[in-house]
Amino acid sequence: MELHDVWFVLIAVLWTGYFFLEGFDFGVGVLTRLLARDRAERRVLINTIGPVWDGNEVWLLTAGGATFAAFPDWYATLFSGFYLPLLLILVCLIVRGVAFEYRAKRPEERWQTNWERAIFWCSLLPSFLWGVVFANIVRGVAINADKEYTGGLPDLLNPYALLGGLATLALFTFHGAVFTALKTVGDVRTRARALAVPLGWATAALAFAFLAWTQADRGDATSLAALAVAALALPTAVRAIAAGREGWSFALSGVTVAATVATLFLALYPNVMPSTTDPAWSLTVTNSSSSHYTLTIMTWLAALATPLVLLYQGWTYWVFRKRIGTQHIADAPHQEPESSRP
Repeated sequence: MELHDVWFVLIAVLWTGYFFLEGFDFGVGVLTRLLARDRAERRVLINTIGPVWDGNEVWLLTAGGATFAAFPDWYATLFSGFYLPLLLILVCLIVRGVAFEYRAKRPEERWQTNWERAIFWCSLLPSFLWGVVFANIVRGVAINADKEYTGGLPDLLNPYALLGGLATLALFTFHGAVFTALKTVGDVRTRARALAVPLGWATAALAFAFLAWTQADRGDATSLAALAVAALALPTAVRAIAAGREGWSFALSGVTVAATVATLFLALYPNVMPSTTDPAWSLTVTNSSSSHYTLTIMTWLAALATPLVLLYQGWTYWVFRKRIGTQHIADAPHQEPESSRP
């Protein structure tokens, strides 16, 4: 296996980690309006991800940086052609981070309500847009001989991409509902489990439709195997949460996220961005990669740094592993930011 193939796999792993981790905290953000009944319950939901949401976003920065270094042509075409949806995702991530930190800075109800709405919308929109972006990457876009995107925003809003957006939104919300049940106690936990069951079956329908379309259009035997894993893991996760086994359900919903990402990347390979204008103009792992020397240096650095990052992030989740409920929320309306408390 050549180094450019290795880095294609590593980038797929980084996106898998990002969607597994950021997926459930996006889902929790969406549930602040769908599940929580009052401010105390919204604070419980926010506190479940408060210590970890910013660490989860490191995976996005690493995936973007690795793409820039390993496949500069892919990075340039992707970020120029998908400028508007990626900019909207970036704005949402910035506003969402500010909302976590500033929501509890003032006691006024209107102030806190507005930031809570920002958390909801800035969790919902990226969950949808990431599906749109990756569906278009796999489907292919108009790229010319100079490796430049020649389409427009309407071209990105095709039926396949919109279905992909709905599938990722549903999957992340289900992932977040299972995580909420795993991390809370009392009435919030009970309602999270109850909501996760119908949400899981709706997610299964959307995800299967999207992945089946992907397989029919660009899939092969390896992507079919990944699709089969997703098709088995998601219904099993729904049955596990219905039986009250939140840990197993969360692990299986994570497997579903990983298998979904694997299906997309396996269907994409050896391309990184297919061209719908002319297949000969597609960006591939070979014609868009950096030099062998660059990839070699990156491989050594990744081998040294990755275990340290994984150990640190694992330790963070271990420290903040306990369940919380409304009884752990202080009565005073003006407290320190949730992101600094377990």
